[in-house]
Amino acid sequence: MPIKRKKYKVAQDGDFEMAIGGTGSPATNRRAVHQSESKKSTNAKRYVVIGRKPESHMTAFEKMNMARAGISKKSLEIMKAKAGLGYEKLASTLSVTKATLINKKRGQKYGRTLSERIVGLADIYSFGFEVFGDQRRFNEWMASPNCALGGKAPVDVAGSLFGREEVRNIIGRIDYGVYS
Repeated sequence: MPIKRKKYKVAQDGDFEMAIGGTGSPATNRRAVHQSESKKSTNAKRYVVIGRKPESHMTAFEKMNMARAGISKKSLEIMKAKAGLGYEKLASTLSVTKATLINKKRGQKYGRTLSERIVGLADIYSFGFEVFGDQRRFNEWMASPNCALGGKAPVDVAGSLFGREEVRNIIGRIDYGVYS
């Protein structure tokens, strides 16, 4: 039986295209790649992505090139809305001031360092939406205290490279059914 590939709706945004939705295998188990056509339409997933495909499916080089080119404010606003974060929380998570995020015009791009952090955060949300299968549930999980993180909410530790790595590891353990 052939493997079915995921399809994404694409919208233009400057140098990059943004995949803003798609359908695919059930998110409760990423290893399950086959699904009936009738279930596909009811299990549509939305991804937080800034590039041509979800960050959780991108190579490190694709992510580096995207960050090098800069992430536009428009892309950040889309990610912000899907992640359910306000500017205060997003600024705190990205370790910048609220004004830094707000003062850009819609088409302007952020610098390389901030763009790397945005791509890293989008990667976590993309992976989480895929594993949890539901944006609302994942957003609630990100905002809730987690014992594996010393009682801190995942969004609160995602401000550093090591914190993002740990949150991604916990999501991976959830994906494989390991108690986290």
